Amino acid sequence: MFFSTEKIPDTSIIWKYLVFYLSMQTLTKQLTETGLGDRILTDQQLKRLVAGTDQRRHHLVNRAVKAGELLRLRRGLYVLADKLREHPVHPFAVAQMLVPGSYVSLETALAFHGWIPEAVYTTASIVPGRKTKEFRHERLGLFTFHPLAIQQGSFLELVLRVEASSQRFLVAEPLRALMDLVCLRKVEWQGLAWIEQGLRVGTDVLNKITGAELRTLKDVYKHERMRNFISELERSLGLVAHHD
Repeated sequence: MFFSTEKIPDTSIIWKYLVFYLSMQTLTKQLTETGLGDRILTDQQLKRLVAGTDQRRHHLVNRAVKAGELLRLRRGLYVLADKLREHPVHPFAVAQMLVPGSYVSLETALAFHGWIPEAVYTTASIVPGRKTKEFRHERLGLFTFHPLAIQQGSFLELVLRVEASSQRFLVAEPLRALMDLVCLRKVEWQGLAWIEQGLRVGTDVLNKITGAELRTLKDVYKHERMRNFISELERSLGLVAHHD
Protein backbone atom coordinates (compact mmCIF):
# COMPACT_ATOMS: atom_id res chain seq x y z
CA MET A 1 0.00 0.00 0.00
CA PHE A 2 1.24 3.46 -0.90
CA PHE A 3 1.24 6.16 1.75
CA SER A 4 1.87 9.80 0.79
CA THR A 5 4.17 11.73 3.06
CA GLU A 6 2.57 15.06 1.90
CA LYS A 7 0.97 16.91 4.81
CA ILE A 8 -2.83 16.86 4.68
CA PRO A 9 -4.24 20.41 4.96
CA ASP A 10 -6.15 21.33 8.10
CA THR A 11 -9.76 21.38 6.88
CA SER A 12 -10.82 23.60 9.78
CA ILE A 13 -8.46 26.35 8.59
CA ILE A 14 -9.72 25.98 5.01
CA TRP A 15 -13.30 26.26 6.23
CA LYS A 16 -12.50 29.41 8.21
CA TYR A 17 -10.96 31.03 5.16
CA LEU A 18 -13.94 29.96 3.03
CA VAL A 19 -16.42 31.46 5.47
CA PHE A 20 -14.35 34.66 5.65
CA TYR A 21 -14.12 34.83 1.83
CA LEU A 22 -17.88 34.37 1.41
CA SER A 23 -18.65 36.94 4.10
CA MET A 24 -16.48 39.44 2.26
CA GLN A 25 -18.77 39.16 -0.77
CA THR A 26 -21.97 40.00 1.03
CA LEU A 27 -21.80 43.74 1.89
CA THR A 28 -23.33 45.08 -1.32
CA LYS A 29 -25.83 42.23 -1.35
CA GLN A 30 -26.85 43.03 2.22
CA LEU A 31 -27.30 46.70 1.34
CA THR A 32 -29.56 45.96 -1.61
CA GLU A 33 -31.56 43.24 0.14
CA THR A 34 -32.26 45.43 3.18
CA GLY A 35 -33.50 48.34 1.05
CA LEU A 36 -30.44 50.50 1.71
CA GLY A 37 -29.03 50.29 -1.80
CA ASP A 38 -30.20 53.77 -2.77
CA ARG A 39 -29.30 55.38 0.54
CA ILE A 40 -26.26 57.44 1.46
CA LEU A 41 -24.74 55.47 4.31
CA THR A 42 -22.88 56.41 7.47
CA ASP A 43 -20.48 54.32 9.50
CA GLN A 44 -23.18 53.91 12.15
CA GLN A 45 -25.64 52.45 9.63
CA LEU A 46 -23.01 50.02 8.37
CA LYS A 47 -22.18 49.06 11.95
CA ARG A 48 -25.82 48.11 12.56
CA LEU A 49 -25.94 46.15 9.31
CA VAL A 50 -22.67 44.21 9.47
CA ALA A 51 -22.34 41.72 12.30
CA GLY A 52 -19.01 41.10 13.97
CA THR A 53 -16.07 43.22 14.92
CA ASP A 54 -15.11 46.69 13.72
CA GLN A 55 -12.14 45.08 11.97
CA ARG A 56 -14.44 42.81 9.95
CA ARG A 57 -16.64 45.76 8.96
CA HIS A 58 -13.59 47.77 7.89
CA HIS A 59 -12.42 44.81 5.76
CA LEU A 60 -15.83 44.57 4.09
CA VAL A 61 -16.01 48.30 3.42
CA ASN A 62 -12.44 48.58 2.10
CA ARG A 63 -12.93 45.56 -0.15
CA ALA A 64 -16.15 47.02 -1.59
CA VAL A 65 -14.43 50.38 -2.15
CA LYS A 66 -11.47 48.77 -3.94
CA ALA A 67 -13.88 46.74 -6.10
CA GLY A 68 -15.64 49.95 -7.15
CA GLU A 69 -18.92 48.79 -5.63
CA LEU A 70 -18.92 51.34 -2.81
CA LEU A 71 -17.89 54.98 -3.12
CA ARG A 72 -16.39 56.80 -0.15
CA LEU A 73 -17.74 60.37 -0.18
CA ARG A 74 -15.63 61.37 2.79
CA ARG A 75 -14.55 59.65 5.98
CA GLY A 76 -17.50 57.75 7.41
CA LEU A 77 -19.87 58.44 4.49
CA TYR A 78 -20.53 56.02 1.61
CA VAL A 79 -22.81 55.35 -1.33
CA LEU A 80 -23.23 52.35 -3.60
CA ALA A 81 -21.92 52.75 -7.15
CA ASP A 82 -24.62 53.67 -9.69
CA LYS A 83 -24.35 50.25 -11.38
CA LEU A 84 -25.69 48.66 -8.17
CA ARG A 85 -28.39 51.24 -7.44
CA GLU A 86 -31.94 51.40 -8.73
CA HIS A 87 -31.46 55.14 -9.33
CA PRO A 88 -28.19 57.08 -9.81
CA VAL A 89 -27.17 59.02 -6.72
CA HIS A 90 -28.32 62.65 -6.93
CA PRO A 91 -25.58 65.21 -6.20
CA PHE A 92 -28.07 67.37 -4.25
CA ALA A 93 -28.72 64.47 -1.85
CA VAL A 94 -24.96 64.01 -1.49
CA ALA A 95 -24.55 67.71 -0.65
CA GLN A 96 -27.13 67.43 2.13
CA MET A 97 -25.23 64.55 3.70
CA LEU A 98 -21.82 66.17 3.32
CA VAL A 99 -23.01 69.18 5.33
CA PRO A 100 -26.30 68.46 7.13
CA GLY A 101 -28.54 71.51 7.45
CA SER A 102 -27.42 73.03 4.15
CA TYR A 103 -29.60 73.66 1.09
CA VAL A 104 -28.72 73.83 -2.61
CA SER A 105 -28.76 77.37 -4.00
CA LEU A 106 -26.92 79.95 -6.17
CA GLU A 107 -26.30 79.05 -9.84
CA THR A 108 -26.91 75.37 -9.10
CA ALA A 109 -30.50 76.00 -8.03
CA LEU A 110 -31.05 78.56 -10.81
CA ALA A 111 -30.05 75.95 -13.39
CA PHE A 112 -32.16 73.30 -11.65
CA HIS A 113 -35.26 75.53 -11.99
CA GLY A 114 -34.42 76.50 -15.57
CA TRP A 115 -33.80 80.19 -14.80
CA ILE A 116 -30.36 80.25 -16.47
CA PRO A 117 -29.47 78.44 -19.71
CA GLU A 118 -25.94 77.32 -18.83
CA ALA A 119 -25.16 73.91 -17.37
CA VAL A 120 -23.66 74.09 -13.88
CA TYR A 121 -21.18 71.39 -12.84
CA THR A 122 -20.59 72.51 -9.25
CA THR A 123 -23.15 71.72 -6.57
CA ALA A 124 -23.27 74.94 -4.55
CA SER A 125 -25.10 75.19 -1.24
CA ILE A 126 -25.78 77.67 1.54
CA VAL A 127 -24.72 76.49 4.97
CA PRO A 128 -25.42 77.72 8.51
CA GLY A 129 -22.50 79.22 10.39
CA ARG A 130 -19.55 81.22 9.12
CA LYS A 131 -17.21 78.72 7.49
CA THR A 132 -16.89 78.10 3.74
CA LYS A 133 -16.33 74.43 2.90
CA GLU A 134 -15.39 72.53 -0.23
CA PHE A 135 -15.39 68.85 -1.11
CA ARG A 136 -14.14 67.37 -4.39
CA HIS A 137 -15.01 63.82 -5.38
CA GLU A 138 -13.36 62.20 -8.39
CA ARG A 139 -16.66 60.80 -9.69
CA LEU A 140 -19.34 63.10 -8.30
CA GLY A 141 -17.61 66.44 -8.84
CA LEU A 142 -17.17 69.58 -6.75
CA PHE A 143 -19.38 70.54 -3.80
CA THR A 144 -19.12 74.03 -2.29
CA PHE A 145 -20.80 75.40 0.84
CA HIS A 146 -21.14 79.12 1.56
CA PRO A 147 -22.31 80.96 4.69
CA LEU A 148 -24.49 84.08 4.38
CA ALA A 149 -25.61 86.75 6.83
CA ILE A 150 -29.19 85.57 7.33
CA GLN A 151 -31.63 86.61 10.04
CA GLN A 152 -32.28 84.05 12.74
CA GLY A 153 -35.33 81.96 11.91
CA SER A 154 -35.22 82.86 8.18
CA PHE A 155 -32.67 80.34 6.94
CA LEU A 156 -35.23 78.15 5.13
CA GLU A 157 -37.54 80.87 3.80
CA LEU A 158 -38.50 80.07 0.20
CA VAL A 159 -36.58 76.77 0.33
CA LEU A 160 -38.26 73.68 -1.12
CA ARG A 161 -38.19 70.08 0.04
CA VAL A 162 -37.74 68.10 -3.17
CA GLU A 163 -37.97 64.36 -3.83
CA ALA A 164 -36.43 62.87 -6.97
CA SER A 165 -35.86 59.15 -7.63
CA SER A 166 -36.61 58.31 -3.97
CA GLN A 167 -33.99 60.83 -2.77
CA ARG A 168 -34.87 63.93 -0.73
CA PHE A 169 -33.05 67.24 -0.52
CA LEU A 170 -33.54 70.97 0.08
CA VAL A 171 -33.34 73.40 -2.84
CA ALA A 172 -33.85 77.16 -2.81
CA GLU A 173 -36.74 78.47 -4.85
CA PRO A 174 -35.34 80.34 -7.88
CA LEU A 175 -35.86 83.86 -6.50
CA ARG A 176 -34.25 82.87 -3.20
CA ALA A 177 -31.31 81.37 -5.11
CA LEU A 178 -30.95 84.60 -7.09
CA MET A 179 -30.95 86.76 -3.95
CA ASP A 180 -28.49 84.38 -2.25
CA LEU A 181 -26.20 84.95 -5.22
CA VAL A 182 -26.59 88.73 -4.95
CA CYS A 183 -25.78 88.50 -1.23
CA LEU A 184 -22.74 86.23 -1.72
CA ARG A 185 -21.24 88.38 -4.49
CA LYS A 186 -22.09 91.65 -2.69
CA VAL A 187 -23.79 92.97 -5.84
CA GLU A 188 -25.12 96.54 -5.77
CA TRP A 189 -28.24 97.41 -7.73
CA GLN A 190 -27.36 98.10 -11.38
CA GLY A 191 -30.79 97.81 -12.91
CA LEU A 192 -32.24 94.68 -14.46
CA ALA A 193 -29.30 94.45 -16.88
CA TRP A 194 -27.11 92.52 -14.44
CA ILE A 195 -29.84 89.90 -14.03
CA GLU A 196 -31.00 89.75 -17.65
CA GLN A 197 -27.65 90.10 -19.41
CA GLY A 198 -25.11 89.07 -16.80
CA LEU A 199 -26.95 85.96 -15.62
CA ARG A 200 -29.13 85.60 -18.75
CA VAL A 201 -32.32 85.31 -16.75
CA GLY A 202 -35.17 85.80 -19.20
CA THR A 203 -37.76 88.58 -18.95
CA ASP A 204 -40.52 85.96 -19.05
CA VAL A 205 -39.07 84.41 -15.91
CA LEU A 206 -38.73 87.74 -14.09
CA ASN A 207 -42.37 88.51 -14.85
CA LYS A 208 -43.36 85.49 -12.75
CA ILE A 209 -41.87 87.00 -9.59
CA THR A 210 -44.52 88.06 -7.08
CA GLY A 211 -44.57 90.96 -4.67
CA ALA A 212 -45.22 88.55 -1.80
CA GLU A 213 -41.96 86.70 -2.52
CA LEU A 214 -39.96 89.93 -2.56
CA ARG A 215 -41.53 91.17 0.67
CA THR A 216 -40.66 87.87 2.33
CA LEU A 217 -37.04 88.10 1.19
CA LYS A 218 -36.61 91.63 2.56
CA ASP A 219 -36.66 90.13 6.05
CA VAL A 220 -34.28 87.24 5.29
CA TYR A 221 -30.91 88.98 5.00
CA LYS A 222 -29.12 91.03 7.65
CA HIS A 223 -27.47 93.59 5.36
CA GLU A 224 -29.31 96.78 4.43
CA ARG A 225 -27.73 96.46 1.00
CA MET A 226 -29.94 93.44 0.36
CA ARG A 227 -33.11 95.24 1.41
CA ASN A 228 -32.20 98.08 -0.98
CA PHE A 229 -31.52 95.65 -3.84
CA ILE A 230 -34.82 93.85 -3.33
CA SER A 231 -36.71 97.18 -3.09
CA GLU A 232 -35.17 98.34 -6.38
CA LEU A 233 -36.06 95.04 -8.03
CA GLU A 234 -39.59 95.39 -6.69
CA ARG A 235 -39.91 98.88 -8.23
CA SER A 236 -38.41 97.80 -11.55
CA LEU A 237 -40.91 94.98 -11.85
CA GLY A 238 -43.82 97.25 -10.90
CA LEU A 239 -44.58 95.26 -7.76
CA VAL A 240 -44.45 98.04 -5.15
CA ALA A 241 -47.51 97.75 -2.93
CA HIS A 242 -49.62 100.92 -2.97
CA HIS A 243 -51.62 101.82 0.13
CA ASP A 244 -54.47 104.28 0.11
